[in-house]
Amino acid sequence: MNKEWILHSVIFNLKHAKGSEEERRFLEDGQAILASIPAVNNFRVYRQVSPKNDYDHGFAMEFASQSDYDAYNEHPLHVQFVQERWATEVERFLEIDYKP
Repeated sequence: MNKEWILHSVIFNLKHAKGSEEERRFLEDGQAILASIPAVNNFRVYRQVSPKNDYDHGFAMEFASQSDYDAYNEHPLHVQFVQERWATEVERFLEIDYKP
């Protein structure tokens, strides 16, 4: 692992009911769309289970460098997903990025 490596993570709550078809579709679409972006490595979808916070879900992915992370943020698929899905279906979120 190099010093430029970045772990990008976001925990969030959806506006959809837990266990609903809309929730399932958002999580599956998020994985399919965002993981298809070339700079994204090891994309994961998580269900948050800690009683220490009240978020429900998490997305996490890795980038080899800051330039890969920047390319992801500017990629048309990411921009479109944020505008069309994230902005309308996510109730609240917390984004955390880590470096070694």
